[in-house]
Amino acid sequence: MTKQQSGDRIELVYGSLDVLILRTLLWGPIHGHGIAKSIERMSDETLKVEHGSLYPALQRLQQEGWISANWGVSKNKHRAKYYRLTAAGRRQLVAETSRWERFVRAITGILRPAESQEGQ
Repeated sequence: MTKQQSGDRIELVYGSLDVLILRTLLWGPIHGHGIAKSIERMSDETLKVEHGSLYPALQRLQQEGWISANWGVSKNKHRAKYYRLTAAGRRQLVAETSRWERFVRAITGILRPAESQEGQ
């Protein structure tokens, strides 16, 4: 896996951060900085999560009841808020994943139309 140059990074589409956070929390509780780093790592450094976007999204997901948070101590002995997926968050993740898969299929269909349609 090659590391992307900062100019090659892609901005997150509105609404995509929520599903990425929920997916990251599926593996267990993690603090905000860890969520951002996990998303960046899983995207081969293509996606960059800015803290100015991350923390409002985490607050919004908490208000929706899709995640919960508790204070704890990180590996480097700093106090950190750890976020965890709730049962409602798991259901939302399934719904959002289905929606994003449909979205990707639709965009792919437009960007790569069947060869029979290209000749028209």
